[in-house]
Amino acid sequence: MAAVDAAARRLGLSAGQKAADALALVPHLVTADHDPDADRRALESLCDWCVRFSPAVAVDGDDGLLLDITGADHLWGGEDAMLADLLQRLERWGVPARGAVADTAGAAWALARFGQGGAVVAPGGQREALARLPVAALRLDEAAQAQLPRLGLHRVGQLYALPRAQMAKRFGLAFTQRLDQALGAAGEALAFRRPASPWFERLAFFEPISAPDDLARVAADVLALICKRLEGEGRGARRFEVVFHRLDGKAFPVPVGLARPGRDARRLAKLVAPKLDVVDPGFGIDVITVHAYAVEALAQGQSRIDAELDAAEALAPLVDRLVNRLGEGRVWRPDPVESHVPERAVARAAPLASPAAARPWNPDLPRPTRLLKRPEPIEVLAKLPDDPPLRFTWRNRHHRVRAAEGPERIGQEWWRGDFDDTGPGRIRDYYRVEDEAGGRFWIYRQGLYGDDASPKWWLHGLFG
Repeated sequence: MAAVDAAARRLGLSAGQKAADALALVPHLVTADHDPDADRRALESLCDWCVRFSPAVAVDGDDGLLLDITGADHLWGGEDAMLADLLQRLERWGVPARGAVADTAGAAWALARFGQGGAVVAPGGQREALARLPVAALRLDEAAQAQLPRLGLHRVGQLYALPRAQMAKRFGLAFTQRLDQALGAAGEALAFRRPASPWFERLAFFEPISAPDDLARVAADVLALICKRLEGEGRGARRFEVVFHRLDGKAFPVPVGLARPGRDARRLAKLVAPKLDVVDPGFGIDVITVHAYAVEALAQGQSRIDAELDAAEALAPLVDRLVNRLGEGRVWRPDPVESHVPERAVARAAPLASPAAARPWNPDLPRPTRLLKRPEPIEVLAKLPDDPPLRFTWRNRHHRVRAAEGPERIGQEWWRGDFDDTGPGRIRDYYRVEDEAGGRFWIYRQGLYGDDASPKWWLHGLFG
């Protein structure tokens, strides 16, 4: 038995019990196959839904969630109201749940499972709140849970006055660590499903909304909240995520990114608006949240009235629109890389990133505006074998060459691979050619005449 409900528990069934034993107790018992993967997916979905209560939510084991509600409870009118709202929503959906609020994750875990449901411990009150709970509430291992009652230690409060060194020697350091974590004497790291970020704002609505205009309006409102906080602390962010929470618990995130740190709510709202078609409001959106990531210090600059506008600052709005419409990986800037091989001499960089440390390209050796991802074979007619081409055929189109420059001989970098990959057969003679229609191409001949294999011609790039 993987899990039992309250009705099964009243019949004497318990988790971990063999199915044959359970059927002996309850012959008419109806069971279903356990699907751990489906349970995990459901728990992770519930974890994502809880982001409406706190940006820091962690999955705890197979059946629990831990929420860090520091600084978020006031949005519900306090910890009591927040916990009650969470449990009521879960109950309406048919999800049995118990919860507790405490200063430490260990105390909340213990009270939710072994205390009275809905407990809210006053700050610093976990010692007293845990005193009457069984020792199993400390998340101890099975051996410690079995041995402590044999010593007459049944309640957590009985452990407070015991000598720590002797208890640690007998039950291990994990014993004292769990006790300290529950009481707040030791910290506990939680693996949040989303990166914990204090830059979080939320808006809740009395009536669910679904109209596209309303979605755009509330997105602008919640962005104004987070931008106001950023401005107050002299900071800006590179990435924002507006999340629309539907009544049935599904969430629709709408991410937007900036090329430079910013906090202009109107500009961000314009970037979010074209992406709202991904939001399916269904029966309505009742909560909207926003997260800010990659937060950096942003000075309040004031330029002179006669000063020229910074080029990067002027380009930033255009870059942001392109990135958010086309995708983050589709807008980039070529940066030089110190390599002789053309396809290795270019690296993609963020459009407004700082210049690369490598030496810039040699202006005496111009490179095409568009370098093909892979060179494409062409058929070439030349007067002499080593001459530039007179005609060539690319993609079934014939091009008569009007002018040609070259060759520029480029060999492979022998220190990167085997000799067969870098030998004479891999030498390239590049030509810059222009056809009669004005098209300018970068073509090369690979190989040398006199070798076993005849040289082949390839088209590698297009000049503007």
